[in-house]
Amino acid sequence: MRTPKSLSAGAWAELLLLATIWGGSFAANRVALDSLPVATTVAVRVALAAAVLWAVALWHGLRIPCGRRIWAALLVMGLLNNVLPFTLITWGQLSVPSGLAAIINASTAIFGVAVAAVAFRDEPLTPLRLAGVALGFAGVAAAIGLDRLTALDLTALPQWALVGAAVSYACAAAWARRMLGGLPPLVAAAGMVTASSLMAVPAALWIDGLPGAPPGLPALAALGYLAVIATAGAYLLYYRVLGMAGAGNLSLVTLLTAPVAIVLGAAMFGEALPPRAFAGFALIAAGLLAIDGRLIRRALRA
Repeated sequence: MRTPKSLSAGAWAELLLLATIWGGSFAANRVALDSLPVATTVAVRVALAAAVLWAVALWHGLRIPCGRRIWAALLVMGLLNNVLPFTLITWGQLSVPSGLAAIINASTAIFGVAVAAVAFRDEPLTPLRLAGVALGFAGVAAAIGLDRLTALDLTALPQWALVGAAVSYACAAAWARRMLGGLPPLVAAAGMVTASSLMAVPAALWIDGLPGAPPGLPALAALGYLAVIATAGAYLLYYRVLGMAGAGNLSLVTLLTAPVAIVLGAAMFGEALPPRAFAGFALIAAGLLAIDGRLIRRALRA
């Protein structure tokens, strides 16, 4: 992992916008789940996002990729980066507060460093990164609750589902680096959510059946937000911020997402998180800052 570069004011603004958009997705999930089942929510999200992304890609003159190898890679990417994490997060939010869900999701970058160290020779676990990963894992354990971990409490399964989503995102990042490096980012994103739709829509029809009466306006608005803004729009913004800020800075977006979700959860649903959730977030934040390394290097120079 290269040393992250300094951020301009514009890059900071767009990074914060992306964090705000993704922070809002946890509240939108909860609103959608009041009227819709999990599989249907995920299927509508990826199918509508695919339509939006292909409209943008074709407007830019980009072509749909051809070849079995590319689409096989996109299917794996869609599974790891959309179908599995979206389903696990949405199911987890049936019982987990949106703020706590975002805190656990903040560990994505922690797992990403660990997976990259296994998958790539040029991403070794230096002592500082190893300390960051250890702090991050401790933060996840604290957020879930040490009592639930030691007793293997089945009520913690939704929270473990959120951990599984973070691991899936981390594996997706490694897969994208190895298999999708030759595709234009917009085509890769559109192809990925298309592949996700090919899996999620049949699964939703099998699990939930054909939709009945249309959901209410709040659920429809939540679905529109999840698909158009938090998926299609967020991917477009993601690659823009990646070019401006670099991968090292972009990995901090999950840290910035959690406070947005916590505030929205408290304001919209009256959520009050236990102290262990904030302790876990503090440890995860410390781990991410250790992995980033800039504050520590500045302190040592000072």
